[in-house]
Amino acid sequence: MSNIDLKNIIQNRDEAKIIDLLEDKGLDIEMVKAIYYPFKEHKEIVGQVAMNLSLRTSVYDRELEYSETIVELLRDLAQNNADMGARWAVAKNPHTPQDVLSELAKDEINLVRALVATNPKTSPAVLEKFFSDEKIVRDGLSGNPSTPVKILKILANDADKMVRMRLAENKNAPKEVLNELAKDNDANVAMAARANLESKA
Repeated sequence: MSNIDLKNIIQNRDEAKIIDLLEDKGLDIEMVKAIYYPFKEHKEIVGQVAMNLSLRTSVYDRELEYSETIVELLRDLAQNNADMGARWAVAKNPHTPQDVLSELAKDEINLVRALVATNPKTSPAVLEKFFSDEKIVRDGLSGNPSTPVKILKILANDADKMVRMRLAENKNAPKEVLNELAKDNDANVAMAARANLESKA
């Protein structure tokens, strides 16, 4: 699509066409930006821009999609109240800057905080504060490779099997924690811990 075609679609406010365009994660990021700013208060389009950024960073080599434009859009979306789902997408995005994640860590919506808790870019200091948050937020800590080791050690004894499972799969979990989980009462947790130990050998 040419810039002229895009300009016409934006000027005509062809919302259905714009949403259709944003469903393509291969759409040039500068075109995503050109769409976003004129429609910053349009709930569906704001949500679709956030989804587009999520889709293009949900790849194995996430660094390939890094750009200053993505960071700019993530910063703006984090403060945009048109669509709450946009904050969810920003909270889990691997390119969201640490200072933005620190702000989202104070969000009143627990799911936003929970997604910040799973983001490897979130600073250890912020992750440590999450340990006293509600369960849905704490649960995100067990699989995060940036979670401080002292918290991972405590989570090894969590009553929730899924917390222990995520911890058993965490590539940053220390060997002493994995050795403990390798003897877990749940066979799946024990198997995951053993597989993780083998990968470190």
